[in-house]
Amino acid sequence: MTESESALLPLEDRAIRRVPLGPRPPLVKVQAHPCLLQSGARFTKGAGTRRIRRENDKSAIAMADQIPPAMRDKEVSGSEREPGPGHKSAATPLPPQGPHRPGGRNSPDVPPDPAAQWHVAIPRHSPFHRQAFAAIDLGTNNCRLLIARPDGEHFTVIDAFSRVVRLGEGLAQTGRLSQTAMDRALGALQVCSDKLRRRNVHLARSVATEACRRAENGEEFIARVAKETGILLDIISAQEEARLAVMGCHLLLEAGEGPAMIFDIGGGSTELVLVESRHGQVPKIHDWQSVPWGVVSLTESCVSEPADAVGRALRYDEMRRLVRTSLAPFVERIAGAIEAAAGTHPLRLLGTSGTVTTLASLHLELPQYDRRAVDGLIVSAQDMAQLCERLALMSPEQRRAQPCIGRERADLVVAGCAILQTIFELWPADRLGVADRGIREGILRSLMASSSAAELSRQAVRQARRNKA
Repeated sequence: MTESESALLPLEDRAIRRVPLGPRPPLVKVQAHPCLLQSGARFTKGAGTRRIRRENDKSAIAMADQIPPAMRDKEVSGSEREPGPGHKSAATPLPPQGPHRPGGRNSPDVPPDPAAQWHVAIPRHSPFHRQAFAAIDLGTNNCRLLIARPDGEHFTVIDAFSRVVRLGEGLAQTGRLSQTAMDRALGALQVCSDKLRRRNVHLARSVATEACRRAENGEEFIARVAKETGILLDIISAQEEARLAVMGCHLLLEAGEGPAMIFDIGGGSTELVLVESRHGQVPKIHDWQSVPWGVVSLTESCVSEPADAVGRALRYDEMRRLVRTSLAPFVERIAGAIEAAAGTHPLRLLGTSGTVTTLASLHLELPQYDRRAVDGLIVSAQDMAQLCERLALMSPEQRRAQPCIGRERADLVVAGCAILQTIFELWPADRLGVADRGIREGILRSLMASSSAAELSRQAVRQARRNKA
């Protein structure tokens, strides 16, 4: 088995580790219970736990990712099963190459994900479908939480949280996480800790990515998080990060034959995964690459933004050069896949990141971010490239005035545009699929699949005992 093929193997046992049931510890004594909130921890229901009403489970989703500052940190509910109808189609007519929203409820060409088909053998009235699962993704720029329950072949979101923490701020210069950045991240993780307790989460997995991988004091920060919040973060590899991103968003990949590219532009790194669709299964990974350029790391590695348009254009070209150089080995490796697909199958491209969803919002001219309009959208790659170039030449004040960008993203979106345009160069697809889902959703699907297998085993044991009796 090759390294790329092993990327889709089930999670390690540590990812779903359980602790025995017992009384809920007081919130002020988290340090005395180090197993609380760890990956795979089991939570007990206390007298003060609020019940989640069933009607909330079916409300329209309003995810907390990449939303304007005025709406951030908001609790939301909804469902993963339907990306939404979209408010405005792409400005440029696109050729008929499959459904506009490949992951939608009415897309018959997309087979179900076998990792999520727990509903086939497990009755809906079983305890499995009442359990809550959680995923925390602490990235270089954002801290995100998603809590959901199994719902058929998908899951229903019962709570979500997202906050810009800029954990990797200054990392490119010092090689360390700053005290201010760690304090911001800890504040967000404390909110996540409170939500996990309140929602009576059954299984959880918490991961940290590039910032903690690169920082000299990354392990020290992980220990501090465990001590102060009870959350045990797992610093995952770039390969695991890529695998989870594919698991989380592959349902939105356009139907078709031949190779496809899925990418995730993060705060401290960018992952690209070359996949091949397989009927009824998670796509097979043929190759992957992670480069240390995300919106934060690339921004901090270049000169400060010049005041004039010419200087901004030169800075943007330098950003693209850095990304292009880092991706050169990957470009050589995938050249054969591009040649093989030329003239036979259209190249498919799917992006999951704040950069892609923000640009899609601007393309649709949305007054504020709306996940239902963006998740699953397919747009012209040429239109997105032109939008990137326009943003790169704008002044910071002009970018801040753009809807869906705001003050927090105004300085980072240019680096995201540089990375995206470079990806368009190496994978010249005509269309780009947009996904507002990724690592967290991949974690949830993996946890639910693992828990489903355990539930089926328990049911088999109980049935065998009844037969003997």
